[in-house]
Amino acid sequence: MPDTKFGCLPTIIGSMPQTDPSAACSQITHYLKDIPAWPQLPKRSFLENMYVQYSEGFPGVVIEMEGERIYVDRSQDVSALLERLYTAYLENNADEFPISEEYAAGLEAFLGLDDISPRAMKGQVTGPVSWGLTVTDKDKRSIIYDDVLGDAAAKLLRLKASWQEKKLSKISSNTIIFVDEPYMTSFGSAFVSISREKVISLLNEVFGGISGLKGVHCCGNTDWSVLLDTNADILNFDTYNFAESLTLFPAEVKKFLERGGAVAWGIVPNEAEVLAGETVASLKERLEEAIAPFTRNGIPFSQLIEQGLLTPSCSLTTLSEEASARALELLTDLSAAIRKRYL
Repeated sequence: MPDTKFGCLPTIIGSMPQTDPSAACSQITHYLKDIPAWPQLPKRSFLENMYVQYSEGFPGVVIEMEGERIYVDRSQDVSALLERLYTAYLENNADEFPISEEYAAGLEAFLGLDDISPRAMKGQVTGPVSWGLTVTDKDKRSIIYDDVLGDAAAKLLRLKASWQEKKLSKISSNTIIFVDEPYMTSFGSAFVSISREKVISLLNEVFGGISGLKGVHCCGNTDWSVLLDTNADILNFDTYNFAESLTLFPAEVKKFLERGGAVAWGIVPNEAEVLAGETVASLKERLEEAIAPFTRNGIPFSQLIEQGLLTPSCSLTTLSEEASARALELLTDLSAAIRKRYL
């Protein structure tokens, strides 16, 4: 595994409030010198919605821009398209399934920058569980429950992650790709009947296309033991609102860290009113309180700091451009304060 001793450097989840890709890239590179991420811009176009952005090339996919809907039309003959997808997968040919500028203007803009030299470059892709639960057929049945389409979705996302990583490696040889799984907050509920084994298998399928560091992000409460049992190198969670949820799994977190994993602490809130009331000092105290329970379970504080990243709690899309700048400023200043105090 590549080195995960980040020492609580800052990065972001990916989604930003701007509609201008150049403005988003400028804000990110102004604050995130070490581990920037290319910006997803869902306010720019429905094509940049996290469930649409990586759908290009999926067999039978239909995108309705006016109604902002994505679904799979099984009435089409998708056999040839499935064959093309599986051939690309078997040949590890990610170039067959790129992410075009129309779907990711922020990625295209970031790849065009020539004045940055970060320690690592971060990208992101929607996870197979969340994608498979959100995208339905015409009868509104989630495709994750279709053995063929559910498997095909994981393979498509694997190719998208691999293609993206190849592009980002031109900026930095050290790459980090997060797989975003917001729907894991519903895992185990009556609304999601997916086994633990299937979740792990789907995620590991996507991770298999990533040669650098692999992260998984969930912005709510879930059974963290499931995500910690995947091949992820980094676990990112909403520490600001759900710090206690991860403390229920001290043994799993300890094992994860011992094998070289890192925890990305989502400590900066993404709600404007809450954000306005926070300072570096208040967030530092909140982060230390979130870390403390693990130290009482035999995990050294120094290890949690060394094998840590700092992020916002989730997407910054809900904020204004000014508030997102405030969030990034708090994030980078908090990182500097933590590093100065403990490293």
